[in-house]
Amino acid sequence: MGVKRIVVSAALLAAMLATKGARAQEDRPQLLPDIYVNASRIGGGLTSLQGSGGADIGMVGTSTSVISAEDIARAPQATVAEIIAREAGVQISTLFNGVNGAGTSIDLRGFGVTGPSNTLVLVNGRRLNDWDQVGADISTIPRNAIERIEITRGNSGTVLYGDGAIGGVINIVTKKDARPGFAGRIEGGFGSFRAGEGNVSATAASGPWSTSVYANGFRSDGYRDNNDTQRFNGVGEIRYAGEQGSAFFNVAGDDLKLRTPGTRIFSPPLGLNEPVTDPRGTATPFDYGNKQAVNLTAGFTRVLSPGLDLVVDGGWRRKDTQFATFDSVGNPFGYNDSNLTTSSLTPRINWQTALFGLPAKVLTGIDVYRTEYDSRRSAFVGAPPRHDYLINNTSVAAYWQQTVAIMPTTDVSAGGRVQRDALDARDDFNPAAPNGPLGTGSTGTPLDTAETNTAYHVGIEHRFTPTFAVFARAAQAFRVPNVDDRVGMSPVNSVTNFSLRTQKSHDLEAGVRFNVGSVTLQSSYYDMRLTDEISFSPITFANVNLDPTRRRGVETLATWQAADNLRFKGNITYTDATFRDGPFAGHSVPVVSRWTANATASWNIFERYLMLDAAARFRSERYVDQDNSNTNPVKIPSYTLWDLRLSGEVDHFFWSVAVENIFDKHYFDYAIDQGAPGFVFVPVYTLPGRTFIVKAGVTW
Repeated sequence: MGVKRIVVSAALLAAMLATKGARAQEDRPQLLPDIYVNASRIGGGLTSLQGSGGADIGMVGTSTSVISAEDIARAPQATVAEIIAREAGVQISTLFNGVNGAGTSIDLRGFGVTGPSNTLVLVNGRRLNDWDQVGADISTIPRNAIERIEITRGNSGTVLYGDGAIGGVINIVTKKDARPGFAGRIEGGFGSFRAGEGNVSATAASGPWSTSVYANGFRSDGYRDNNDTQRFNGVGEIRYAGEQGSAFFNVAGDDLKLRTPGTRIFSPPLGLNEPVTDPRGTATPFDYGNKQAVNLTAGFTRVLSPGLDLVVDGGWRRKDTQFATFDSVGNPFGYNDSNLTTSSLTPRINWQTALFGLPAKVLTGIDVYRTEYDSRRSAFVGAPPRHDYLINNTSVAAYWQQTVAIMPTTDVSAGGRVQRDALDARDDFNPAAPNGPLGTGSTGTPLDTAETNTAYHVGIEHRFTPTFAVFARAAQAFRVPNVDDRVGMSPVNSVTNFSLRTQKSHDLEAGVRFNVGSVTLQSSYYDMRLTDEISFSPITFANVNLDPTRRRGVETLATWQAADNLRFKGNITYTDATFRDGPFAGHSVPVVSRWTANATASWNIFERYLMLDAAARFRSERYVDQDNSNTNPVKIPSYTLWDLRLSGEVDHFFWSVAVENIFDKHYFDYAIDQGAPGFVFVPVYTLPGRTFIVKAGVTW
């Protein structure tokens, strides 16, 4: 079925259902949302489709959805990344078997291997993405600390948050409202591959003061050999809320020890089919990657006058990583010891007013970020670094976003951003240091550069009836090359490409929303045209600018509250990611499924004493990474996974039993084309079959 036919069919279906189910209702009051000091800058429209959520959490004209705390608590999936992957337009790739979500990347709207650099993740409206290729590690956020997850698709979020939001923005909002007195929660669990998990949380409040603490611990042997994982993370916050303003201080930390098993090889000329004959084996029995991170955030809100609020917040984040590689018998290949430090200050003004008698909302502010990167690349642990990369980046931006209710049924928004990035990079080269098998013998070229980029967003939403609305937007965005784009991710290689150009994208999108009785539906079509898309090669560890590319697709999501105790949710997405010029014109971008679909059912069998949650996830086949010519006979195969969770609550006691991949499907979602023409050699990252986790806990 063609893309246009899908769009037209979805629109007609929405229109018929909306018209059939429309009933007389009063117009929704034009109330503006409360402003929290650490909440998302994305505040949506002034009026929105009744009951849909719609523009309440996204910029006007965008495709949006919300994952609630209840959805997260009842999900059969073990990780937050897998829960987000159930949403329309989201795909994930896992390199280290998804143990506790480590090594799992999120891709919005079909960017494949560079998805993490094109999907911006926020925590309470602040950037979680670091200035490297890894992107945001969502697994560092305690699952029981999340209040909701807001997803705004498309590149419009660049206006408010800066580069890296080409595919969209995922905002994770943590719990912040503590009831008077003291409350706590403790939970423990065990599961497949000798997994053990413990979670503790506590909140307290008295008068205007409140505090909260969330701490998690996890360990597992992992599905693969050399796949052990240990992780401890936590977050604590103290908050003051008064009549004229509020203030907060937040501290978060994460410690990860991860063994990395490498790939399984499929190569018919060599007689190898390890994904079938030895899926749990390891190619790198000694490799590991460790991480330690700390994040400090503070801010305040002050009411300057009725409808006018000043919000000032800032933060300091430090991430230390150690990554060691060896051959199959333990000889060192390289060692990477890196520090990434980010300081930020982000003051802004929220102004709720009237323009020519029309309700309006204005958000304007300045973002200042300073990032310092020090990466020491050695031949082995303890050796002096052969390359010591010292890279600094300063980003200063100003933005303005305005929303006006031009009619009680119509919101219009427009905004823009100007961002200046200044970078200096040096390679402190030591020719006397040991040179491992992956090493090189020359220094990286110094770089001093600065550039200014702009982004804009224009959007509209119109409600024909209280139950039926249409929305549309146009936007321009950019992605500035990050530190790994510049120097590569090789343990010791000097793989620099300082000539990279900034990636640009232009979006058009239109869609419909409706809410009729117990049914809600949203469907939209988008067309994104990109120039100078930045692509990473895991073969050379270097980055290049691609020929012009395109993303277009249709995302349709629906919810049906069949009964008070029974709810169904589902979505289907068509994603067409192609090269539109150059030698690969018309070919598909690798590691992107053309079709994805998800369905969930939540059933309170006996009130909350016994609850059942089921989920199904479908992904169509994908070309393997680096197969831009689409000629490799090996594909990442299509698969459907079924997950189940049974749970219950009795007074303060709760329990759950969850099984993922209940039909024991053997699959993988990432592989690399490393063969010469006519020679198939494909490294594959195999993923677990059936897994289970049993949990129980108590609240007070």
